[in-house]
Amino acid sequence: MTKSIDPKKKADLKKRTDLKKQVSQAIAACQDKKAEEITILEMDRDSGAFTDYFVVCSGTNAKQIQSISDAVEDRLEAAGHRPVNKEGYKQAEWVLLDYLNFVVHIFTEKARKYYDLERLWKTAKRLEPGELKAVRHRAVGAAKKRA
Repeated sequence: MTKSIDPKKKADLKKRTDLKKQVSQAIAACQDKKAEEITILEMDRDSGAFTDYFVVCSGTNAKQIQSISDAVEDRLEAAGHRPVNKEGYKQAEWVLLDYLNFVVHIFTEKARKYYDLERLWKTAKRLEPGELKAVRHRAVGAAKKRA
């Protein structure tokens, strides 16, 4: 006898899978533009964080930082997602793209060291870009096996 998945759990799994897909798309856009030191922070639910993930990366100059930002926006917009907030684009020291459930931070090396988000959010789980995709596939596969 096959056990069906609770519709609420199924919807939550789909939402988490979609979110991870969006974050993966943002990461791929950063990689395409040769962003440096890409880090993904999976925020701890008890940390008081206002989002689920931070994507943090660096660019070597203002043009590259803007190019990374443009690539993230273009890729996600093609998938139907637009940031609810965008800050710092003109100055290109720290560009922030807020997609509600995740935030992309693109820094100069100097600004990244100064603000040190990885230290500030040290309770967050650090993921490598490839890990996010692996987690997504495992979660989907596990749900299919249970279905």
